[in-house]
Amino acid sequence: MTHAIESISPEHLSALKAGLQRTWAAGDYSRIGTTLQIVGERLAESMDLSAGMRVLDVAAGNGNASLAAARRWCEVTATDIVPALLGQLSARAAAEGLDIACREADAERLPFADGAMDATLSTFGAMFAPDQPRALAELIRVTRPGGQIGLANWTPDGFVGRFFALLAQYNPPPPGLPMPTRWGVEAFIDRQFASVCADVRIVRRDFVFRYRSPRHWLAVFSQCCGMTQRTLAGLTPELRHSLQQDILRLIRDCNRASDGTMVVASDYLEVVVRR
Repeated sequence: MTHAIESISPEHLSALKAGLQRTWAAGDYSRIGTTLQIVGERLAESMDLSAGMRVLDVAAGNGNASLAAARRWCEVTATDIVPALLGQLSARAAAEGLDIACREADAERLPFADGAMDATLSTFGAMFAPDQPRALAELIRVTRPGGQIGLANWTPDGFVGRFFALLAQYNPPPPGLPMPTRWGVEAFIDRQFASVCADVRIVRRDFVFRYRSPRHWLAVFSQCCGMTQRTLAGLTPELRHSLQQDILRLIRDCNRASDGTMVVASDYLEVVVRR
C-alpha cells in the first residue's frame, strides 16, 4: 500500500488528529448520526451478520453500525476518538437493552490483536482518518482470515462529497492530506484490498436526506456537524454568507422535492470485503 501523507511529519500528523478530535466533538453530531441508521442496517444485512460473531465498529460515532450488529446478537465492540460520541452510543444501547463494549481508540492504531474480529465495520467513520493506508491496514489486520470488512463511504461526486468539496474550497485541508471521499472511489478501494483479500464487493447505494427545507438542513448541520460549524466559524461574515449560499445552491441542484421540503439522495459505496 502506498503512503498517502509522506510529506506530513509525525508532529504535524499528531496535530491533525487532535484537530480532528475537536472537530467531531463540536456540536451535537448525534442529531445527524441517528438519521443515518438505515445505512448500518443495510450493511449488516449485506454482510449477513449472525449471532455470536465478534464485531468491531471503527470510528463508530454514536453507533449506527454497532446497534445494527448488536440487534443481530453479535458480540460488539465500538471504538471512536471522541468519548462523548461513545457515551451517546452507550445510552442508545442501554435504551434498547443491548450490550455493546465501548473503547476510545484511534482508527490508525486499533488496540486489538491480529485476527481478533470476525467482522470489522465502519460507516462514514474510518474514511476520515488522516493516514488512510494505515487505517485500511488496521481494518485488515484485526479481521481474521475468512472474516469480513464492511464499509460505507461517501463518494466524491454525490451530494455529501460535493458538500465536503465546498467546505474545502473555503477551508482548504493541509497540503498532502487526502480528501476522505477518496474512500468512495471504487478504484481506490480495489487497490487497497484486492492484493490482500479474497473477495471485494462494491455496491453504489444512496442515503436520502429528508428535512423540512434546505435551510432546515443547513441550520442542523451548522449547529450539529463539527466540520460545518468550525468551517463557518473560521470565516469572515462575507465569506460565511457566501458559503451558506453555495450550500443552498447545491441543495437546490440536488433536491427532488417540489413542496418546499428537502429530499436529496447522496451516493455512497457499500464495501464488503472477505479477508
